[in-house]
Amino acid sequence: MMRNPLSKKITGIEPSGIRKFFDLVSEMPDAISLGVGEPDFDTPWRIREEGIYTLEQGKTFYTSNAGLKDLKIEISKYLERKIHVEYDPDHEIMVTVGGSEGIDVALRAMLDLGDEVLIPQPSYVSYVPCTILANGVPVPIPLEEKDNFKLTKEKLLQYITPKSKILVLPFPNNPTGAVMTAEELAVIAEIVVEKDLFVLTDEIYGELTYGMEHTTIASFPGLKERTVLINGFSKAYAMTGWRLGYLAAPAVILEQMLKIHQFAIMCAPTTSQYAAVAALRDGDKDVQMMRESYDQRRRFLMNAFKEMGLECFEPNGAFYAFPSIKRFGMTSDEFATRLLQEEKVAVVPGTAFGDCGEGYLRVSYAYSLKSLKEALGRMERFVKRLDGKA
Repeated sequence: MMRNPLSKKITGIEPSGIRKFFDLVSEMPDAISLGVGEPDFDTPWRIREEGIYTLEQGKTFYTSNAGLKDLKIEISKYLERKIHVEYDPDHEIMVTVGGSEGIDVALRAMLDLGDEVLIPQPSYVSYVPCTILANGVPVPIPLEEKDNFKLTKEKLLQYITPKSKILVLPFPNNPTGAVMTAEELAVIAEIVVEKDLFVLTDEIYGELTYGMEHTTIASFPGLKERTVLINGFSKAYAMTGWRLGYLAAPAVILEQMLKIHQFAIMCAPTTSQYAAVAALRDGDKDVQMMRESYDQRRRFLMNAFKEMGLECFEPNGAFYAFPSIKRFGMTSDEFATRLLQEEKVAVVPGTAFGDCGEGYLRVSYAYSLKSLKEALGRMERFVKRLDGKA
């Protein structure tokens, strides 16, 4: 008899709820997916060209563990320009394999057995499993549509215990598109200091806000030394497959995160790092073009939902809408499954992002207007049938 080769901790973690639907879609030739959280744009040519050029030059060696010096300097300038916080490129910035690695190493570097991590939900699927893998205890904070899915003072205070150590701030939010304003963050910042918490702020969608400015909690007095900031190139620069992100944090935390990265990863891909230097130096115009395009699609989507009678609060960031399907009296999973079977449109059930996502769907608008029009036409047919109007 062979003993069980697997760890109880990992077998107890559910696989990502997003993947399930994609596996189904890949087998349906005429299905339209509005499920993926990935820009539909190609990486801007100047950025690709830089990658190609460095490959031709044979610049394919390891970089230092924390990343190319030039890239860390550009990240530092970018953060100062965009969010008005100064980070020392030599001791407070490291380059990671996507923002996802950033979440993992931050939690592993900061948690001891039994420490609690406050995770506002609905939110990105990695926070809970990465907390468990780092021996922490995930404490979901269910956000509500009546608060526009923002984290309020009351909500936060309700879930803080003596064991709370880290607050995850997932804004601009995937899947809801919610954004926290400077005024709203100021209230949260006060509680963080008062309760001696640390913050893991995931700002991967920071460039994608509509009609409002992105603010970081790290810019508030006394918060920089309590905050680990995660960002990357996937969403703003359409560089998902390049697998490149970064962490900015106080030196004392960064040093330990870098140690984990050193042993587990070595360094982020070299070609991607060179390309990212070009992205930060002259990618602003490209980002703006993509942002304007997302905004146009966002408005189209909101209008289409209104016409089919689906309630949806207005998302001010990222590239997702989070319509409510509560009036149909079925679960998110049932609705998404039937929509896929009957009309061949894939969306993600809100429950993939936490239990409080029940009754909602995540619809991505990182697709061409042509695809969106076709998909929403099909969705409208489906809704009309449910309403007995078709």
